[in-house]
Amino acid sequence: QAQLVESGGGLVQPGGSLRLSCAASGFTFSVYALSWYRQAPGNERELVATQTSAGNTNYADSVKGRFTISRDNAKNTVYLQMNSLKLEDTAVYYCNAQGERSWAPNNYWGQGTQVTVSS
Repeated sequence: QAQLVESGGGLVQPGGSLRLSCAASGFTFSVYALSWYRQAPGNERELVATQTSAGNTNYADSVKGRFTISRDNAKNTVYLQMNSLKLEDTAVYYCNAQGERSWAPNNYWGQGTQVTVSS
């Protein structure tokens, strides 16, 4: 069955960097839009970044210029490079896949990985 497995979270100081990875299996990765969401305690889940199957990207204003989403279709993996991390980036980060074809319309979520920015 379809699965998304995130990794790369951890504790980092303000100004530091982390790279999250999300390994996919069980579906046709190349025709899915891949996104990263995050949810901080007491807050709603919010969209951080998206890369469509065509390669177009979109970012939340709060992370523009600091975060970069990328995908490797050969490895069925999507990444989130996070630089210049701030305290307010602390959250659980989730990987999401949304099919972009009529024959692949499904939506999948990973289990999340914790990112903590603290001095």
